[in-house]
Amino acid sequence: MSNRSADSRPPVVTGLGICAPTGIGVETHWASLLAGKSGIGRIGRFDPSPYPVRYAGQVPGFDTAERVPSRLIAQTDHWTHLALAAGEAALADSGADLTTIPEYEMAVVTSSSSGGTEFGQKEMTALYQHDPSWVGAYQSIAWFYAATTGQLSIRHKMRGPCGVLACEQAGGLDAIAQARRLIHKGSRLVVTGGTDASLCPYGLTAQLSTGRLSTVPDPERAYLPFDAAASGHLPGEGGAILVLESAEVAAERGADTYGRVLGHAAGFDPAPESGRPRALRRTAEQAIADAGLTPADIDVVFADAAGVPADDRDEAEAIAAVFGPNAVPVTAPKTLTGRMYGGGAPLDVATALLALREGVIPHTPHVSEPAPGLAIDLVTGAPRELALRHALVLARGHGGFASALVLGR
Repeated sequence: MSNRSADSRPPVVTGLGICAPTGIGVETHWASLLAGKSGIGRIGRFDPSPYPVRYAGQVPGFDTAERVPSRLIAQTDHWTHLALAAGEAALADSGADLTTIPEYEMAVVTSSSSGGTEFGQKEMTALYQHDPSWVGAYQSIAWFYAATTGQLSIRHKMRGPCGVLACEQAGGLDAIAQARRLIHKGSRLVVTGGTDASLCPYGLTAQLSTGRLSTVPDPERAYLPFDAAASGHLPGEGGAILVLESAEVAAERGADTYGRVLGHAAGFDPAPESGRPRALRRTAEQAIADAGLTPADIDVVFADAAGVPADDRDEAEAIAAVFGPNAVPVTAPKTLTGRMYGGGAPLDVATALLALREGVIPHTPHVSEPAPGLAIDLVTGAPRELALRHALVLARGHGGFASALVLGR
C-alpha cells in the first residue's frame, strides 16, 4: 500500500454486480423486486424428490461457459462462478480503469458460508466410490471458503490486503465493513460482497440439520418472515459484488456513486442459558452511532428476516426498541430469493442502495398476515415511495453472529 494520505470520508459504492434468483444485472433485479417476481422454484440442480425441502431460489439463465473463463470452470465451484461474473459486472459498472491503479492499492474482501459444496461433493463421491487417485487436484482449493477472494484477486491483479469473512449471513455485512476499513487505511479500490451456492444434496442436507428450513410444499407460502404462518426459510443461491472506492478517488475521476458506507457494528449472541438479551439491538444501535447518526435519521430497515417465529420476534423487538413501535418502515425482499447466506446480506446492501437512489422501498412479497404483537411497520403488498436518506441493513448468522450496516444516499 502506498504512503498517500488515507481519505477519512466515508467510502462510496461505485459499482454493483448482481447474480441472484431475481435476475442477472442491477436493473433486472430491481425490476423483479418492484414487480414482486419470485425467483423461487423447484430445485433444478439435482433431483430434490427424496428431500423434505424441494424449493429454493436459483439464478435464472446463468451460462457458466459464457460468463467464466474456460480454464477456471474446472478449477472452481458454482459459488465462485457466480462471484466472478458479478465481479466483472461490478467493475465494469464502476468505470474504474484498473490499469491506472497500483496493484497493491486494490484489495478483495468477500463473505463465505459453506464454500464450494457442489465441487466438494463431487470430489468426495469420487473418493468414497473409488480411491484417492480419483480426487482432482483442484479439490484442495475449490471448496475452500477463501477461494472466491483468491480468484477475484488473481484475475484482476489486486494484491492489496485480501480476506474473507465466514460468519454466514452476517459475514456479508462484515466483509463490506472490512472493505470500508481498508479504504480508510489507504486502499483506493476494494472489491467486496459475496455469493453462495449450496444447492446440492450435500449442501441441502447440511442446511436441513439446522432445523430452520421450511418444508411447506407451496413456494409462495414456505418463506414468510414476520407472518403468522412463518415456518422457517428457503435457501437460495447467488448474491452481489460491490466496488468500494475512496470518496477522494471517485470524485477525482468523476465517478457516479450509488451511496456511502457510513457505519457498522458486529455482535455475537450470549449463551442461551445466560439470560442476557441477544446482540441484534445493541449491534444496530452501535452501527447507527458509528455512522454519526441517530435512530431518527434512519428511513428504512432491511431486515434479516429469519422466517423462524422466535427469531422474527426477537428482531422485531430489537427494531421497536431502537426506533420505537412502528416508527420506521421495515422490509425483507429476500422472500423472492430465499436466504443466500454469504450472498444474502450483500444483495440486501445492493437493494438498499438502489432504494436510496430511486426513493422506493421494495415490499415483502407473500407476507399477508403479520404475526400478532410485532410492533414493526412491515412494507407489504406493494413498494412504497418515500424520500430516503439513510438505510440500516441487518443480518444474523447461524451460531449467534449479528451485524448491522448503515448506508447513506
